[in-house]
Amino acid sequence: MESVESRFLRYVRVDTPSDENNFDVTPSTPCQHDLARLLCEELKGLGLEAEVTENAYVYSHIPANCEGATAIGFIAHLDVVSKPKGYGVKPMVHRNYRGGDIVLPSGVISPERFPELNGYTGKDVITSDGTTVLGADDKAGVAEIMTLAEYLVNHPEIKHGRIGIAFTPDEEIGHGAALFDVEKFGCQFAYTVDGEELGEISYETFNGASFEIEVTGVNIHPGQAKGRMINAVAIANDIMSEFPASERPETTEGREGYYFIMSVEGGVEKCVLHGIIRDHDAKKFEGRKAFALAVAQKYNKMHGDRVKISLKEQYRNCAEVIAPHMHLVENVQAAMRAEGVEPITQPIRGGTDGSQLSYMGLPCPNICTGGRNAHGLNEFIAVQDMQKVVGILKRIVAAYAKKP
Repeated sequence: MESVESRFLRYVRVDTPSDENNFDVTPSTPCQHDLARLLCEELKGLGLEAEVTENAYVYSHIPANCEGATAIGFIAHLDVVSKPKGYGVKPMVHRNYRGGDIVLPSGVISPERFPELNGYTGKDVITSDGTTVLGADDKAGVAEIMTLAEYLVNHPEIKHGRIGIAFTPDEEIGHGAALFDVEKFGCQFAYTVDGEELGEISYETFNGASFEIEVTGVNIHPGQAKGRMINAVAIANDIMSEFPASERPETTEGREGYYFIMSVEGGVEKCVLHGIIRDHDAKKFEGRKAFALAVAQKYNKMHGDRVKISLKEQYRNCAEVIAPHMHLVENVQAAMRAEGVEPITQPIRGGTDGSQLSYMGLPCPNICTGGRNAHGLNEFIAVQDMQKVVGILKRIVAAYAKKP
C-alpha cells in the first residue's frame, strides 16, 4: 500500500494553480486536468469506477458492502493558489525536525516568526524550496482521501456504506462547487478535507459577497483643471474612507465580519475598487451589503451619476444547513479523540466548497489536513499529521457503517 507521504510528494509536483482572471472558464487553467486525469487513473488502478468531466471534476465511489449504512463522501480540491508562485513546486522533506530554523534554498522558516513550529519537534516536516507555495492546501487532502480509498479497497472486511470520492477544480477562486453534481456523487453527507491544523473541524463559515465599484472621471490638463477635472482616483479614495478601519481583515478576528478592499485599478478617467464582504451572522451580512450599496449611491449622487456598483453573493454560512445534522461534527470529534487528537472546533474565517455544497443539498463540514501557513512561501506539513488524518477518516467511515 502506498504511503500518504509518497502520494503527497507526487501530487504537489503536478502544476495546478488556478487563475482568478479566467473565472468564466472551468477549469480556469488547463493544467488542472493533468492532476484530475492522474487521480482518475489511480482510482481505476484500485479497481474503482472513476471519471473526469470536461470541467476537471473527478468522481468515484467505493460501493457499500453492508446494508443500512449511511452514504458519506470525502472531497478535496485540485488547484493551488497562483500567488505567491504556485507552479514548479519542489518539495523538501526535513526528517526528524530538531527545532530551530528550517533553512531552505530560498528562505528560512523560523519558530520566531512561526511559533507553531515548536510543536513539530521529532516529526518529518515537508516544505517547498522557499520559492513557491507547497500546495498542502489542498493536495494533502487529496493524498489523504486517496490513501483512505486504497485502504478500504484492500480491507473489504471493514463494513461501510457507499463512500463517495470527488476532487474539484478552482476552489481557490471560489468556483469549486459551482458545477458539482450532487446526484452523481450519490451521498447523504460529505466532508471537505481542506482545513489546516491537525484537529480542526469547522461547520461555520462566513457569508460572503464580492463587489466592484467603478468610478468614471473626466481628465483635463492639470493646468486648466479647476472646476473641470473630475478625478476618479480621488473619488475612489473618498469611497474607501467610508469603510471603517476597525472592520478590515487585519483588525478583526473570530466571528467579527469585515469589508476588504483588495485592489484599486485605474486613473483619473476611470478607477475601479474590488472588494469583498464577510460576516458569519446572516442579518449583519445583509446589513453590510446594504451599507456598500448605500456608500456607492451616496457618491453617485454627489458626482452626477459617475459611480456604479455591482455586488455578487458568493456563498452562505453552511452552519444553518449542518445544524440539524450535528452527528457530522460529533462523529469527527470522537474520531479525533480516538486517534489522540484534541478537536479544535471553530468557525472558518473564509469559505470552502462545503459552504456551497451544503446549500446544494449535501451537508458538508470541513476537516483538517494537517497543513500550516496555507497560501504562503512558508507553508509546511508533517508526515505524521497526514497519517493521523488518514486514521481519522477511517474512523469516520466506521462511524457511518450504521445510520446516524
